[in-house]
Amino acid sequence: MTAVLQEHLSSYLAKQRWFGGKGRDFSVVHVHSLPWLPSEDVRARIEIATVAYDDGDQDSYQVPLAYLDEPDPALAHAFVGEISHAELGDVVAYDAVHLKSVTAALLAGFRQAEQKTQRQAEEKTQRQADQLTQPTFAVVEGAELPDLSEAGMVSSAEQSNTSVIYGDSAILKLFRRISAGGNPDIEIHDALTRHRSDHVAALLGWIEARWMDVAGEAQAGQLAMLQTFLRTATDGWVLALTSMRDLLIEADLHPDEVGGDFASEAERLGAATADVHLDLAAVFDTATLTADDQRDLASAMVRRLDAAVVAIPQLAEYAEALQTSFDAFATLDQSLRVQRIHGDLHLGQALRTVKGWKLIDFEGEPAKSLAERVTLDSPLRDVAGMLRSLDYAAAVTLHQFGESDQLSYRADEWAQRNRAAFLEGYASVAGDDAPSHDLVLRAYETDKAVYEALYEARNRPTWLAIPVAAIARLAAAAATAAAAAAAEED
Repeated sequence: MTAVLQEHLSSYLAKQRWFGGKGRDFSVVHVHSLPWLPSEDVRARIEIATVAYDDGDQDSYQVPLAYLDEPDPALAHAFVGEISHAELGDVVAYDAVHLKSVTAALLAGFRQAEQKTQRQAEEKTQRQADQLTQPTFAVVEGAELPDLSEAGMVSSAEQSNTSVIYGDSAILKLFRRISAGGNPDIEIHDALTRHRSDHVAALLGWIEARWMDVAGEAQAGQLAMLQTFLRTATDGWVLALTSMRDLLIEADLHPDEVGGDFASEAERLGAATADVHLDLAAVFDTATLTADDQRDLASAMVRRLDAAVVAIPQLAEYAEALQTSFDAFATLDQSLRVQRIHGDLHLGQALRTVKGWKLIDFEGEPAKSLAERVTLDSPLRDVAGMLRSLDYAAAVTLHQFGESDQLSYRADEWAQRNRAAFLEGYASVAGDDAPSHDLVLRAYETDKAVYEALYEARNRPTWLAIPVAAIARLAAAAATAAAAAAAEED
């Protein structure tokens, strides 16, 4: 069964939006099965798949599988493959998160742990350290869990994980790519929930487990988190696109003259982002980069640029100018404060609720290792991410309408207005910590655009022109700044 299941999982992973290995040659080389989930209706369990890439890298993905006796046409979208199972015989495997009986079993696990404090749950995990037992459910003390009668529905939103919504009260995020150790999304939400941050959804609990890796070594990590569901929230990306469409539909109007102007929301979002950064600085360690640290950070940016040029040859003409931004950042005589940050902030990670903006998904960039995602970094990385997202909203909408000179001008005007509003809102809260140096912010924004280009080339080639256009603008700005700096030296 093992070889057949590995082959089926390789095919299934390659087609999933949440799989981070697109564009790379890979195969599933090991599968570790956790014990059967306590569901009376179906045989299901979490499978931990080790993915090996041709370049030598490895990742671990969790795929809960349900094994049915017969094909189910209603589950065609979740079909993994037909296998001969050692215990069950000939069965059909499906991604189990799409079965309500399985999502109910996961919720029941939280309910069973509800009376235990977090400390008791951790002690139970330690007692089971040498056993391959059921995944352990931990519940935050005082958390209000959804009723067991609330059926779990898989969210249709595109993301790097899978979310299951329970009625109007809770959402379970199942981490697809997993690592040994703690998950930063859980760690940060736990800390900010206890800190009573106004700009995150409260953490209710999480699931953790132990498994054996391909080398036969025992690993332990976190598989999922349960949070309060913000049922009335609107995605920031959706709000921004709506604003852009309203602008382009209206003839000859400027962004501030259209009813759907987004600038006030962008300003409030900037303030909320700064609030979260201050909260993170209060509950986690902070530091100041040394000159060597800053050079190392700039070198990492250069390496990403070099990799992007190899993968996307059309970037070569901009490489020299872009590197001047990283060189200026490396030699900048300014102390750079670093702390825990969001790490992958964009409009889709911000939800507008009746009580203001909430930030979600504190995992960091999905492509980075766990160690990289928890490394202290400048809040300006998050600021740059949101600025790039505002540019994306303008570019995507412009592409839908057709790129005439007039529409392009108005789209750029919308982007610049909202970028400025976001920065103004951020500065109103961050004070002295506000982004005040163009060189630092330009380096982070350039690094983000390079990352976007690689992502689009591998996942959405039809969108590649968006980050490439941004890279061209950033290269021009970098060249101008370098020329000005050279003139001052003369």
